[in-house]
Order: sequence, then structure tokens, then C-alpha cells
Amino acid sequence: MTLVCLVHTVPSLPAVFDGLVAAHVPGVRVMHLVDEGMLADTVAHGMLPRTLRRLVAHAAHGEESGAQAVLVTCSSLGEATELARPFLAVPVYRVDAPMAAQAVAEGTRIAVLATLHSTLDPTRRLVEREAARQGRPVRLVTSLCDGAFQALRAGRPDEHDAVVTAEAARLAADADVLVLAQASMARAVGSLPPGRISVPVLSSLVSGVGQLRRHAVTPEPCVEGG
Repeated sequence: MTLVCLVHTVPSLPAVFDGLVAAHVPGVRVMHLVDEGMLADTVAHGMLPRTLRRLVAHAAHGEESGAQAVLVTCSSLGEATELARPFLAVPVYRVDAPMAAQAVAEGTRIAVLATLHSTLDPTRRLVEREAARQGRPVRLVTSLCDGAFQALRAGRPDEHDAVVTAEAARLAADADVLVLAQASMARAVGSLPPGRISVPVLSSLVSGVGQLRRHAVTPEPCVEGG
């Protein structure tokens, strides 16, 4: 069975992605690497050279451990993920790339919602670049949920959810598709009553993990000897 490496910046994510991989890419084994400091540095200072070096080191450790692919699950590190690719001999995926491609394919009025500037700006640039690649004109609107991330980190998930859902409903009212720049927002938006948001709502979890399918190996069926 193929080994893949997932690089995280949030300690709770390995358990989340174990479930996603088991459900959507059952033909791979997963090794997890967690480095909270990369996100903290990026939130505070933007992408630093030392963050890129650390990301390359983690990805290289995965490769040297036998991983056939690396998935970076932090959207704030999306652009660093792309810069890391020349240093690796295996594919290095950013978790939000399929989400951006789907958003551009589904509508011209795209709303992007985030709780961190460090994620909002890279996601906006990714969607703009994807629109250029597909040759589709888009009208992109972005919004930051001020205070939501801080509430979540302080152990106030209800406050986080209230801020996110209110802004998600407001943005979606004038959009063809709503993009959640951080997967942590998906639970909150998913809790809204049916019909509150009538446009597609995209997050990066399932589609991001789906990139690993090309590395899955289906076991040969056992054949009894006669």
C-alpha cells in the first residue's frame, strides 16, 4: 500500500484527515507531520524564508520515509507549498487547489470567506490565477470574519460559528459560489438550516484529499489455489 505524507499546522487535523483518507482514498497509508509554528509565523509575519525551509524539510522527511506524495493541509501555506515543489522528487499538493478550480468552473461571481488574512490573500490569488488558466472572467469578492479565529483559539466555538455563518449568508446572497478559505469554517456553515445559503459552498477537505487518489493502490484480490 502506498505511503503518503500529510503536513499540518493544527494538532487536531491528523484525526480529521485519517477519517477523510479512509473514506475517500482507502488505498493509501498516511504519515502525519505537525508543525504549529509555521502557521503562527505566517499569521504574524506573512510567509518567511524560514517557514519555507521548514516546510521543505518536513516534505523531504516524508519523501525520505518512503512517501510517494505530500499533501500540505494548511491553506495559509499554499504559496509556500508551490515554492517547495522543486526541492522534492515526489508530488507536493496544496489542499485548496481543486477547490479553486471548481469555484471558477461553477460561477463568475465568486465569494471568498476567511477568518485569517494569511489565508484570505493566498486564496484570492489562487482563484484569480485559476480563472486566468481557465480563461473565465470572474468577479471576486472577499471578506474576513474579524474575531472569529481568535474566538476559536480561545475556546469559544459558538462565537466563531456565529460570526462565520452570518458573514457566509451575507456574501452568498450576491454570489454564484461561496469559497471557504479555511476548512475549519465548513462545520459552522454546514450547520445552517436548509435553504439559508442557496449557492454551492466549497471547502478544501474532500477535494484536497482527493488529489491523493492517483497514488492509491488497490490490493490484488486473493485467489484460492485449486
